[in-house]
Amino acid sequence: MGIVKKPKKKYSEPSHPWQGERIQEEKVILKEYGLKNKTEIWKINSKLKKIKTQAKKLIAATSEQSKKEEKLLLERLVNLGILNEGATLNNILEINLKEILNRRLQSVVLLKGLARTSKQARQMISHGHITLNNKKLNVPSYLVRLKDESELSYSQNSSFNNHEHPERVVQKKKDRKRIDVKEALPKEPKQIEKTSEETIQPQKTEVKQ
Repeated sequence: MGIVKKPKKKYSEPSHPWQGERIQEEKVILKEYGLKNKTEIWKINSKLKKIKTQAKKLIAATSEQSKKEEKLLLERLVNLGILNEGATLNNILEINLKEILNRRLQSVVLLKGLARTSKQARQMISHGHITLNNKKLNVPSYLVRLKDESELSYSQNSSFNNHEHPERVVQKKKDRKRIDVKEALPKEPKQIEKTSEETIQPQKTEVKQ
């Protein structure tokens, strides 16, 4: 039994801290999905590992209880949009990390066009601008079910309901002021060209004898 004040860690970290290939993969995922830190990746990995471990146990089991658990597990993953209808336990073993990341609230908000970037989607959720079934959600890692996607929208009092909100309007390049490079450079003073007629003739000095 653990200490009440200190909750048990619900995820496992990588076995070795310095693995070049894994570190590079995590950097790409952090940037692509706008995650806060690598801990979020480790949490999803731990969740995926538990699902696959459960599937392996159910494949080997033959009891009535195992059949009920198999049905519930498959229904849950189908409802989340991670598996298709008619999937089996063997299909669970083929699930990868990105398939779960795509079902996070942050990713679905971006997919629905409510945000322009992953980081903006995370900020909207954290600040209470997003509702699901008319309920505010401030957890970017929440897994959205397929049937709930249509109920995803801005909250009633959110400023993002205004279509002309500066964070919703995308400024096109052609609308921006173009600065001519030649016009931007400082102008050099014009040089006065001297014609043959305007050239100053040297004055002849008379020599007194």
